[in-house]
Amino acid sequence: MTPIAEEMTPSNNNTMDTEDDESDVIDNDDTEGEEEEEDDDESIDLAPSLWSTPSYYRITRKGKVLKNVSERYVRDDLGLGFCMSPSTTSSSSKHRFSTGVTRKISSPGELISLLCTPSSSNNSNTSTTAPTKRKRKRKKTSTTSTTAPKVTRIAICDTNVLLHNLDLLEHPSNAISNIVITQTALAECRHNSFTAYGRVVDLLRSSGETTTTTTADGGGGKRCAIFFPDVHHVDTQLTSNTTNKTTASPSINDENDLRIRQVCEFYTKSLKNTDVQVVLLTDDVGCRNKALEEQSKKKSKSGMYKACSVREYVRTLEEEDSSLSLLDVVAQFTVAPSSSTTTTSTTRSSFKRVFPPHLSSSELLLGVKSGQYFQGILRTERASSSGNFSAYEKCYVTIRRGDERIAVSVIGLKDVNRAVDGDLVALELHPVTQWIGHEKDDEEKEDSLKKKDEEKKKKEQTTNDTSGGATIAADTAEPNIRDEDNVRDSVLVPSSTSSSSMTELRPTGKVVGIVRRNFRKNYCGSIYTAVKTITMNVEENDAELSKEEEEEGEVTQDSKAEKKKKKKQKKKGQKNDENTTEDTTTPAQARKQQQQQKTEREKITSENEIEHPDGTTTCVFFAVDNRVPPILIRTTQRDRLLGKRLLVAIDSWPAESKYPLGHYVKTIGDAGKKDVETEVLLHEHDIPCDPFPAKVLACLPPDDYKIVKTPDRLDLRHLPVLSIDPPGCKDIDDALHCTVLPNGNYQVGVHIADVTNYVKAGTAIDLEAAKRSTSTYLVNKRLDMLPGLLTTDLCSLKGNVDRYAFSVLWEVTPEADIIDVDFRKTIIHSIAALTYQQAQGLIDQPEGDSTNDIQAGAVKRLASLARKFRARRIGAGALTLASPEVKFVLDSESLNPTDVQAYALFEANALVEEFMLLANVTVGKKILRHYPTLSVLRRHPAPNRGMFDSLISKAKCRGFAIDIEDSKRLADSLDAAQIEGDAYFNKLLRILSTRCMSPAQYFCSGEYKPTDWHHYGLAAPVYTHFTSPIRRYADVCVHRLLAAAIGVDPLPVHLSSKSYLHDLAANMNRRHRAAQLAGRASVQLHTLIFFSGDNSGKEEDAYILDVDTSEGVEPSFTVIVPRYGIEGRVRLSNISANDANLVREPELHRISYKDDATGKVATSIQVFEKVRVKIWVNIVQENQKELVVDLVEPKIGPTQEVSASSDDGELTGKGDANRTGQNTPPSKKRKK
Repeated sequence: MTPIAEEMTPSNNNTMDTEDDESDVIDNDDTEGEEEEEDDDESIDLAPSLWSTPSYYRITRKGKVLKNVSERYVRDDLGLGFCMSPSTTSSSSKHRFSTGVTRKISSPGELISLLCTPSSSNNSNTSTTAPTKRKRKRKKTSTTSTTAPKVTRIAICDTNVLLHNLDLLEHPSNAISNIVITQTALAECRHNSFTAYGRVVDLLRSSGETTTTTTADGGGGKRCAIFFPDVHHVDTQLTSNTTNKTTASPSINDENDLRIRQVCEFYTKSLKNTDVQVVLLTDDVGCRNKALEEQSKKKSKSGMYKACSVREYVRTLEEEDSSLSLLDVVAQFTVAPSSSTTTTSTTRSSFKRVFPPHLSSSELLLGVKSGQYFQGILRTERASSSGNFSAYEKCYVTIRRGDERIAVSVIGLKDVNRAVDGDLVALELHPVTQWIGHEKDDEEKEDSLKKKDEEKKKKEQTTNDTSGGATIAADTAEPNIRDEDNVRDSVLVPSSTSSSSMTELRPTGKVVGIVRRNFRKNYCGSIYTAVKTITMNVEENDAELSKEEEEEGEVTQDSKAEKKKKKKQKKKGQKNDENTTEDTTTPAQARKQQQQQKTEREKITSENEIEHPDGTTTCVFFAVDNRVPPILIRTTQRDRLLGKRLLVAIDSWPAESKYPLGHYVKTIGDAGKKDVETEVLLHEHDIPCDPFPAKVLACLPPDDYKIVKTPDRLDLRHLPVLSIDPPGCKDIDDALHCTVLPNGNYQVGVHIADVTNYVKAGTAIDLEAAKRSTSTYLVNKRLDMLPGLLTTDLCSLKGNVDRYAFSVLWEVTPEADIIDVDFRKTIIHSIAALTYQQAQGLIDQPEGDSTNDIQAGAVKRLASLARKFRARRIGAGALTLASPEVKFVLDSESLNPTDVQAYALFEANALVEEFMLLANVTVGKKILRHYPTLSVLRRHPAPNRGMFDSLISKAKCRGFAIDIEDSKRLADSLDAAQIEGDAYFNKLLRILSTRCMSPAQYFCSGEYKPTDWHHYGLAAPVYTHFTSPIRRYADVCVHRLLAAAIGVDPLPVHLSSKSYLHDLAANMNRRHRAAQLAGRASVQLHTLIFFSGDNSGKEEDAYILDVDTSEGVEPSFTVIVPRYGIEGRVRLSNISANDANLVREPELHRISYKDDATGKVATSIQVFEKVRVKIWVNIVQENQKELVVDLVEPKIGPTQEVSASSDDGELTGKGDANRTGQNTPPSKKRKK
């Protein structure tokens, strides 16, 4: 039996081994263990009815038919099941849980006393929220005008209910208050989803508890959850007669369904002559029909149980209690019919097959075995939409070809075929002729791709997607498949033009079946409705238009006449009526015309939003993560959910639906609120934020723990060790010292917190740290990898206290030549915890003033050495790159931002960086020497040359050549690109250079050739992370490797496995990237909050990063605002895409506008130029906001009014300022 079954069975009873029973229930492959006690054998002999041998036939992979027979011992003392009862004074029970003790239900009377009656389970279900109009409409269509009487019911759930409707069973209202979970269903649930199994176990353990949560659907009721061991109960056994009558050759699923129906009959018989109704909850139509057929044949005098679907059962509960609103939580598996009043041809066609059917399990099994199909996990690339495809349509599956792992691209909805990120799929490769070529040597293919890109740009500008605004500028490019998962994404195949040459191609394929679904538990986002948006826009824009018409009406008659005269003259000079019409349209009218166009989301909504006969509505849910396709949910509270952040679960994706079906889980809160959006970003980036569990805290030292000198540590407490960190830093990982040796050389020490002294390998705290992998830094909070006692106290190298450290000690000449190096476990005493500003003050002190100052002397010597080390690194080809960084000044009470400032860098920052780099390189070489195949290193691959094409072209138009032959030439060419009087130009080039590179990755040295270990940005052949073990788990691993290398501690067993290190590195890379994205999202959120407090907007200087010179599209350009680290796309919406005065110059990355009168260029916009912009906050839909950037200077085009936002998704933003539902930007003219 399953673990929960074993726990809920009395210890003195004859039970079977857990593992044997589990495999028996799920696979029916094994014979259960024999009983050991002699009296048990005698009882079996005396009672042969307590022993059975169920059997079934199955087909093996080789096609043979086998008969499986299992011996099963059954019992007659299991009563009506087991449940958890509240804790008692008895403490001797072996089966005690945190919520109570196991209780056997011996009689029907005892069962009835435990059941929650409608009055007790819902005694506090008084809703404070009035039913919505949609819900009242459904009540009116009911056959009766009075509330149906409440009935005590006991629901017996099948496996699919446990797998897909747990949100309903766990609902705080406890509307389904009496639940029976059979051993058969629980075992099947465990076999299919261990996560769901754990939730079911928690549900059983919560029996008898009172829910105090108050929701709009009620709350505060009790729940009675009963576990019934049907597999071993004498009254629910399946006989050969029962099985044969049901079906000629029953499958395992048929047998399990029959067993659950037997349980229903048993409970119906046991509860005869009572008012309790037994209900079989199943969404399997065949199972419900068989239940009806079986009961009609038997015509039992004890009564009949009711078999119904989950939706039907919930609808009955809502008829009895109008305060409930649970239909939203019911899982969906089929496309629901629309109401007859709204049935259209579009709706009817939605029931036609949209996708090809998935192959059956047997076909997939044979195909994978024969090599026709490949099996792997489908992953969606975390990037913005590009080309003709949305982000969720660009996926890849990693497959094995011999010893190699290759990523196969799966592009387009048809090829993805209803798979989502994380699904285990079966993949069929496309013919080689359909693979993607790395080099565009096929002119026809290149032209086709260009046309598709232009069509996509036109589509983006006509739809004006509302999914974002200007965002925080990105640091690096998104990691590609090869770097992120350490796999190849291309293969060499014979060239089609020459038999002797090879061509590198990216393989492509299509999904033919789903081996195992892996829907994420919940997705976060908001629902969107075109009806609400259109109503809101009409009201806002009518008011805005009337206001502007009033302003225009104030013009005198003379000015009107003059205006008409000018218009007539202009009309005569125009050659086509189209330009004339465009010029005479007022800005308000132009906005209204644009707002009449449907956005992309409105199109999806209008095609899929359906009203159903039962009063529910299918709404479209858009997740925050653009890798998730739109989800269709069915709800009764559409209007209440608008403007909220929701959690939604995916239930299924039938072939008849273009998008997956899901159900509402819960409301997080109002969109746009800081706490709500912070919870959203943590959820979306999967940042662990739960409190540390008790077993982790149990690993911590006691409160009276003292740090003392031990024989195995070198005592360095006499040295002037100090730390240099940002202001307010509490998790101080590193400290430095520099003293003068008798021979005139320096002893330099880098001392790192000895975290492994407290975090032992394999302990609960170590496993938790490995799971979290990194600390996450948000603007207003820090989420630690380790508990606070270690992070901010025992491990933090604070000033004036003793601390354990792992130290790297060098002997260095004053000219920065390294003579010797040593690695030791030490104990140190920091004399000062300096900030960067304080350390800079010491560096700037005159030489004479620091002669007797220990701190100043040490810092000055360190600074001198750092300058020399830095010069050597740069000389070797290390890059000096840049990224826009900002910091916030927060209010002490609300923690809302009161100011945004550019992050100031000092020489002290470079000092610390230089010695941390030196320590990391030195330790990397040491561990690699001892463990050449097991070292945890960090690599930075050389960037793809194609990624630099745009940067080279942009620099060329300003007269500079960027050489990317190697990192040294790139560094030299960046250093040479200087414009006198424009210091920011060089930083722009470095920012764009950084974006041409993928982020560095952790890896195991045994997975790559030594030539691939290279760190491109640092020009280092070997590099690792050693200096931040408090906040990075990679450093913890390196500490253990180094300790083993110097003979201090043995190497943990798990670090000797390359497969473990591969998985560990993959998790560290994923967590590290997620923490970066979450931190950037937090900066974005607080920037939005900062600008929301200023209704007039803020003007600031900006620099042009990119100019869109594509033909046939609306002119636009991307800017970066250094003051705030904001990046956004400015759309010149006052200039038509086909305006004859518009001049596009792609080679010069410039657009210009000619004067009507002279025909000469009046204004131009070119890359790297400085412009003046205004930043303001726009309301997209109710509480959803975005940051918008408007062009102020220079003026370009026939009119003055232009607006901007970003259009490249999460990294570079997306949207349009002149889109549906937007506010009008602040205007100084209107203020006057």
